[in-house]
This record gives sequence, structure tokens and C-alpha cells, in this order.
Amino acid sequence: MSAIVGIYYFDGKSVERENLGQMVDILAHRGPDGADIWSEGSVGLGHRMLWTTPESLLEKLPLVSQNSNLAITADARIDNRDELIPTLDFSDRPAEKITDSQIILAAYEKWGESCPDKLIGDFAFAIWDGRKQQLFCARDPMGIKSFYYYRSKDIFVFASEIKALLCLPEVPQRLNELKVAYYLELFYEDQEITFYQDIFRLRAAHYLSVGSTKKMQLKSYWSLDPKREIRLKSNQEYIEAFNEVFTKAVSCRLRSAFPVGSSLSGGLDSSSIACTARQILAKSGNQRLHTFSAIFPSLPKEDLRWIDERHYMNAVKALGGFQPHDVRADQLNPLIDILWQDEEPILAPNLYIHQGLYECANQQGVRVFLDGIDGDSAVSHGWSYLTELAYTGRWQTLMQEVNAAARRCRLSRRLILQRYALAPLVLEPVSYLGQWLRRITKTLKPNSNLINTAFAQQVGVVEQTQALHSSIPVLALSSREQHRLSLTTGLYPNLMEITDKTTARFSLEGRYPFFDRRVMEFCLALPSNQKFRQGWSRAILRFAMTEILPPEVQWRVSKGRLGYNFNRKLLEVEAKTLKEVINQPQAIEPYVNLPVLRSAYERYASQPQEIEDEPITLMTGVILALWFNHSHL
Repeated sequence: MSAIVGIYYFDGKSVERENLGQMVDILAHRGPDGADIWSEGSVGLGHRMLWTTPESLLEKLPLVSQNSNLAITADARIDNRDELIPTLDFSDRPAEKITDSQIILAAYEKWGESCPDKLIGDFAFAIWDGRKQQLFCARDPMGIKSFYYYRSKDIFVFASEIKALLCLPEVPQRLNELKVAYYLELFYEDQEITFYQDIFRLRAAHYLSVGSTKKMQLKSYWSLDPKREIRLKSNQEYIEAFNEVFTKAVSCRLRSAFPVGSSLSGGLDSSSIACTARQILAKSGNQRLHTFSAIFPSLPKEDLRWIDERHYMNAVKALGGFQPHDVRADQLNPLIDILWQDEEPILAPNLYIHQGLYECANQQGVRVFLDGIDGDSAVSHGWSYLTELAYTGRWQTLMQEVNAAARRCRLSRRLILQRYALAPLVLEPVSYLGQWLRRITKTLKPNSNLINTAFAQQVGVVEQTQALHSSIPVLALSSREQHRLSLTTGLYPNLMEITDKTTARFSLEGRYPFFDRRVMEFCLALPSNQKFRQGWSRAILRFAMTEILPPEVQWRVSKGRLGYNFNRKLLEVEAKTLKEVINQPQAIEPYVNLPVLRSAYERYASQPQEIEDEPITLMTGVILALWFNHSHL
């Protein structure tokens, strides 16, 4: 991950290069391969470089085009280079000599503010247009690259991380209590605010422009189209079409001047990426793919049976073509350096595992790290197909699918019918929305009473969340609409910002094939019976991986439950920290329901492996307390 920063004074005040330099320096961890700044009067841009692609070795950022009076700074990887270069004015220059930032700048010259929609890839960039006296900024469709900004009547500043904004005297450091309430409620749907008043994130799939008039324009440039539908002649044609799109998404993410790695959990998503990448690299004769897997051999047998996925990992490794690396996640601290970036509280129980994988990758010289986040939603589990069948009265097909799913998953038909077919039809909208969001957030289920009641009333969190929920068409019962909703939740930009900062710490660029815009558009447009077929969830991916994945991975329906290691290690390693927060809760007392927090601690401490939700409830309060103590807000 590289880093970008910028300053723009509305009143014509000249940018001090020292301030730009401070912003760039504080982000040194994001770019070990060089730094530079550019300023002209009231505007200045800065950059820190992390080389990853062959073309990035040629980058010189910020890049200034004297002919068009434009300047750009970018943290970007453009994946549709081959399509764009012939349409842009590069005077027959060899493609390998054209950098991604040059492509973005040329796209802006040709298409203006429509240019982000033409770009496939992950990006956050800012362009100073001297002709218009305007700053134009954009962020990729899923928010893979981070972009934060602060605006007052005098200044607009932006950066890849909040800490670069806070080092400027013009940027106040004030707590945003509404965000604290959202954090305690596990609410992600406000995708702009941060824990700091007046510091915002640029929403994924949006651009903004701001000029000397001080008026800021914020617009969406892309969204998933729930009306688009793909109709092919046979199941085999759907499989071939998916393989073409997915292979392209993996292939373009292998573009690297350095060794490439991939997570390998033994699950369907990471294994599909690793095995597809293996085939691509084998055909090109390039180096073998590094794989990184978390293992937990020291856990007791009663825990290990729920979490041990080495059987599936080894089945993939046995195919050959990999350089495998196992990381002893059972020896890691669940709170390891959780506050190293000291910007916002991070509730990510499995982050310590990812940090262990990233550190190992860094030690192997890897700079590109492929990951299967979040293939479940991108491809779609497809369970909402059952709701659709019930809603449209196709009872015979519904029962065929329910019977098949019951055999595959070893669940009762009654449970499947109740949870996936009938509940969405009979529950109140707010109740169903809550269940749907909990499924999306998976294991993150803190006690709903964790927030201090008086504080919740003071900030109006109930009214705020209801207002944002009201825009979500919860009872849109088509499988496609529910698929779209699962991909547009604010959870994913939040998750991507966490991974962005964490990979950057280890000089890595995280790349996520399932979040390729083309993959998401294709999967959303599939008929419902291609997402759930013959009782198989994620059907299109499973069938497409025939002869690519080992069968035991391709058709597995189980998932490793990482919470067993987290629950045990949190108490083993951080008992002192937990006690300190419980016994000295002054920092969080105005915000947290302390009796609920203490009760969660007592139940967890007495039965760490028997309590499902209490560790997350406890972790939510503990991380907030540690962050307050660390940030001094």
C-alpha cells in the first residue's frame, strides 16, 4: 500500500512544504520505497511509494502534467490497462512503460469527472486541475484503498490515514460521540463519519470535487444494478462464463514485480483463489505461489476439532505448485498491537491471525497478498433463493431444494424452512433486518445492552440508526436484491480500511479477487438457481471449481470456528489487561453499561469455552477503553 496526502487552502494561502512533509513522514510505514511532495501556491500533494507492479517501479509521484496543468497523487492499481491504453493518448508508447497514475491522469483528461467509472481496480487518488482551480478525488467501488478528509471554511486536507490529518494545526482532534455509539451497537451503515468530529471518509464508489468557492460536490459514480440479468442456455455455459470472469480477476491481481502470496485457510474462497492462481502461474512459467495458513496444533482436542482445517489445507498443498508456510496462530496474542495505528477502535477478533500471516509474508519478501475476503457475499450463499421460492409459491421446487440442502448440511428441513424460506415473509421489517445484519457480521454479536442508556438517548442513536435503516428495502424478497444488499452494507468498507492499514504495516498490498467489480456484477446478475442449486450454497463457485479444487474442499459445507482459539488465548494472555479495564473503567464509564460489561467478564472468565457471545461483548468494551487511554481523547 502506498500513501497519499494533500492540502488545499480556499483563501489562496500558500501551502507550507514542511506541513506536507510532516504528513508524508507520519505515513512512512506505508511506503518504504521513497517519498516526494509537490506544491504550487495554495495546493500541495504528497506521496509515499510501495512498489508492487512492474510499472510502479517507474512511478514518480506526485505526477505533474505541465501541458494540461494537472497534478496527481495516487494509491492505485489499474487492472483494465489493456482496455484503456489504446483508447487514451499515449502516442504508441509501449504499455510496459505506462504507469497506472499516468493512465488515471489520461482518463481524467479524456472523460473528466466520469473517469472513475472507466477504471477497474483498487484506487484512491486526487487530481489538482489548475485550469478549473479544483481538486478532484475518487475511491474505488469497494473501498479497498482508504481516503479520509477534513474540510473547514479555510482548508481541505486529505490522507490515506487519519493520523496524517491530525498532525496539521488546522485539524482539531475532537471525539465524535455518535460514532462511539455506532461502535457499541455494531452499526456500520453510516459510511462517512469517523471517531473524530469533522473528519470523514470518502465513501466507496464515490468521487468528490472542491474548488475555490468552497462548495464540495460528492457523487456516486457506480452501483450494482439489480435489474441486470444474465441468461445463458445451460448450466455449463454459466460455469464457463464464471470461470472466465473469475480467472481474469485473479490473473490481473498477479501482476507483480515481487513474490506473490495468498492466504490458504482450507475454505472454499481462499482455496479457489490459490488454486486458480496456481494454474495461471504454471501456464506462464512464473514462480510458485506462496501460501500462508494459520494452524493451532497446541489447542486441546475438544477445541481443535472445531478449528483444525489442516486436512483441507493439505489437500490443496498436495496439488503442488505452492511454497506453503504455516503460522502458529495458537501462539499469537489476540490483542497483539491492536492499537498500533491508534486512529480508531478496531473490533476485529481475528485480526491477530491476519497480522501473523502478513508478518510471515513480509519475511518471505512477498509484497502482494491475495485474500478470499469476502467470497461468501460476492458470489452469494444463495439461501435467499428459498425465500424467493416461497414468496412466489413455487412449493415443489422449494421442497426439492430444502430436502437436498438438509442432506448436504445435515440440518433439519424444518430449520432450513423456518430460517431461510419463511422467516423473511413473516417477521417485522426491523426484526428481519436485525437478523440479516447479524448474519452479515457473522461472529460479531455483542450484548445489545452494552451501550449506556443515558448516553444512547443523549446522542439519539436509536433515531439515527432507524433513519439510516429506513433507506434499506428489507422486504425486497428477490434473491438478487438481497444479494445486492449484502454487498452494499457498510461492513465491507470498514473491513477494507482495517486490512488496508494492517497490510500497509507489513509493506504488503492486499488484493481481493472476489471484490473485483466484474466478479460482483456477474454474480449479482446470475439467476437465483445458479447461486443455490441442488442444495448447494455458493453453487456457481463450487461447480466452476471442478478439476481445479480437491473435491473435499470443493464440496465441504463446514467452516472452521476461529473463536475457539480467540476465547482461550484472550483469557490466557491478556487476563491482566482485562482485569485492569474492568477495575478501572473511568475512560468508558460515560459510554458503556458497566454492569453488563462486568457480567460478561465474569461469565467469560469462569467458562471461556462455553460462552459464545460474551468474549465479543467484553472485547468491544476493552478495545474502546484501551483506545481512549491511548488516544487521550
